Amino acid sequence: MKDKEVILLDCEPSMFGMRLRVALAEKAVEYEYREEDLNSKSALLLQTNPVHKKIPVLIHNGKAVCESLVALEYIDETWKGNPPLMPSDPYQRAHARFWADYIDKQIHGSGRRLWLLKGKELEGAKAEFMGHLKLFEEELGDKLYFAGESSLGFLDVALIPFYSWFYAYEKCSGMRIEDECPKLIAWAKRCMEKESVAKSLGDPLRVYEYCLKLRKKYGVE
Repeated sequence: MKDKEVILLDCEPSMFGMRLRVALAEKAVEYEYREEDLNSKSALLLQTNPVHKKIPVLIHNGKAVCESLVALEYIDETWKGNPPLMPSDPYQRAHARFWADYIDKQIHGSGRRLWLLKGKELEGAKAEFMGHLKLFEEELGDKLYFAGESSLGFLDVALIPFYSWFYAYEKCSGMRIEDECPKLIAWAKRCMEKESVAKSLGDPLRVYEYCLKLRKKYGVE
């Protein structure tokens, strides 16, 4: 699907940027990808996201949409030709938004602590992180996807990018996620069978290399 102008300002390891890559692929939207150096942010990034100065930024016909969950909904509402990400029922939409917000407020922070902490603090972070993932296993239940049985939905797209970080989390913390959350890993592998996901997620080894650079930057190693 062609549009006048769709640009994505992003950074390869960003799980938040991966969300938009998956969504744009699901909707078959052609776009220009621009990799950002977060140590030397472009003038365009600073201009289009002057409040947070963060990626990702989706630029559509000259108008910027910031914050990945907001941009996910924008993509879903703008390109309606393919299966919707958001459910039609108002309650189900609210439910999806609740869990997506939980990802950003809990999963992201807990995952960050897995590569940032050591010793007893790390052990506490591991327990906290697994507790969050187990809640998502309960929410998934016996469904193939959080959205149901056939296609990815808003919550699937919001969560699946973190799968590309699981290897880094495990290497840095010594944990093995599949041992405690096998159903969630099975869900992630199903998602990876979809071309929109497989081609959009960052390579786990490259993510791990990026994580090691962050550890060095923050004096963890």
